[in-house]
Amino acid sequence: MARSPKSAPTPKAGKTPKTAKPARSAARPWAQRAHKAWRVLRVGIIAGIWGGVALGAVALWFTWDMPNPAIAVTATRRPAIRLLDPAGHLVARFGAVSGRVVLPRALPAYVPAAFIAIEDRRFYQHGPFDFEGILRALASDVAHRRIVQGGSTLTQQVAKTLFLSNQRSLRRKVQEAFLSLWLWRHYSRRQILGIYLNRVYLGSGAYGVDAAARLYFGVSAARLTLAQAAILAGLPKAPSSFNPLANPQAAATRATEVLNAMVQTRAITPEQEQTAKAQLADAAQPRAHASWFALWVLQALGAGLPQGRDITLSTTMNASLQTAAEAALDNAIATRGKALHVSQGAVVVLDARTGAVRALVGGVGDREGYDRAVFARRQTGSAIKPIVWLAGLRVGMSPDSQVLDAPLDLHGYRPHDYERTYHGEVSMTEALADSMNTAAIRILLRAGGPKRVIALAHELGLNDKFPDDATMALGSGAVGVLQLAGAYATFFNGGERVTPYGVTALDGRPLSVTKPVPVVKPERAQAVANMMRAVVTSGTGRAAFIPGVYTAGKTGTTQDYRDAWFVGYTQGDIIAVWVGNDNNTPTRKVVGGMLPADIFKTIANGMAGGGAPPAAANAAARTPAPAPALASPPRGSLIYMPPT
Repeated sequence: MARSPKSAPTPKAGKTPKTAKPARSAARPWAQRAHKAWRVLRVGIIAGIWGGVALGAVALWFTWDMPNPAIAVTATRRPAIRLLDPAGHLVARFGAVSGRVVLPRALPAYVPAAFIAIEDRRFYQHGPFDFEGILRALASDVAHRRIVQGGSTLTQQVAKTLFLSNQRSLRRKVQEAFLSLWLWRHYSRRQILGIYLNRVYLGSGAYGVDAAARLYFGVSAARLTLAQAAILAGLPKAPSSFNPLANPQAAATRATEVLNAMVQTRAITPEQEQTAKAQLADAAQPRAHASWFALWVLQALGAGLPQGRDITLSTTMNASLQTAAEAALDNAIATRGKALHVSQGAVVVLDARTGAVRALVGGVGDREGYDRAVFARRQTGSAIKPIVWLAGLRVGMSPDSQVLDAPLDLHGYRPHDYERTYHGEVSMTEALADSMNTAAIRILLRAGGPKRVIALAHELGLNDKFPDDATMALGSGAVGVLQLAGAYATFFNGGERVTPYGVTALDGRPLSVTKPVPVVKPERAQAVANMMRAVVTSGTGRAAFIPGVYTAGKTGTTQDYRDAWFVGYTQGDIIAVWVGNDNNTPTRKVVGGMLPADIFKTIANGMAGGGAPPAAANAAARTPAPAPALASPPRGSLIYMPPT
């Protein structure tokens, strides 16, 4: 009998029957790893794409307006303006001034060494960036809790100078880094050094060592001494603060730091350092400069200057006289100003025969600030009296004519003399010498009243508005220093009104100027000049008297001692001096015969020769040399500053 197959055991109640597990594929672990790798790769690719986009966006934000270095490295500079004195010597420069291109190998070895020692002493050891220097600067800044040291290399400075502004920002620093890398890729170290030496800004509009050497020392870069090179190398850190024209002491101190750095880098020996330090005091002394004069000239010319190219202006300025006038005013205010409560002043020196301005000082301190010699209008006080006396001569009076110095009451107006004493009947000469106020008003009235005197003032070039009353005789009207200097010239040149001017040629082409115009009879002008001589020899202006030198002039003091003047003549020139305060506060009883007369005398003493009385000047004025044919100025230009 056939056996029946065994029946499958019956599962116990409550248990699930087991199912057979499928066999594992040998390839499955590899597939899982591949799948996981793909996921990581895909995330990486996506992150890389978006990271690249983000990085590109950041780079675009940093560099979208970055200049094209290939173009910027050869970009032309802004036009420059050069001012020459009558002898053809440079007295001032404006604009982006560049000298000749110089190669490092054509310079004394200590010139590039000075810049490397103080600006980037590891220049030949690092690439476009000096990471050691950056860490050192960072540590110093942290220690001092402020930025005291920079880590920029010469390459970075070239990038900044050529391509960027001085703005301090992260964006500008990133651009500087990109441009530094570009420079490093396209130029050698020596070429980068050459670019730096020719393009670095060294103050006063000078770009490059050759321009700075000529501006500050009057020599080419190839002729710089070690002391001079140290002064120039100290300028990039702060071109204004260490400028030898503005602050010789600061320039010398900074140059000492440069020399010390050069010894540390073994560019020079200690003996050379000591020799150069001994020369610093002389090397840092400013050459003759003319910022106030130059400022006036450029303001006067205004839109008449040609645009888009370098220009050269021939001027009437005397460099040594300009320096002397600035020094006389600055020293007087520095030494006596605080005690006398005087903070400002102005000086004009003008050729009495022609009106050519030989020196002009617009104030104390800032050489490019508000020009008080040209734009300020101050009451004249008694400095207006020579015009009142001239009006008296026009109606028949003479220097010997008697005039009463006594109390006066004009409808309640009671003027009095400075000393509050009266002298009775005096001559016109005595009245002017002692600046008698009541006599001045009586002369004004005898001359036809204030309107007549105002008209005469206008004839002499004083075009401002004057009070139409008796106070006109005492100087209640306000004028400019340059104006008054021009008006006084009439008394010492034979009676001709001059128009002050400062420019004679543009790029060698002569420019027309307003010629002197006869407005006063020579004998009357001479009479007023003689009376002003008495002011200096025996009157209120005795402080301006110089033995052996012809001087004449008039003092002026306004109410409450707010203004003090001395305007006088010596050696062919008019010297006009005003002192006071910009806020019009009173001085401590400063009169024209004090500080202004002293400043006049200081300037006059510095002039060569003893000069001549106006009679001789008149003879020269009546027989001038034939004037050359002058070209007309450009349309709309101002060749002189009109006395307004």
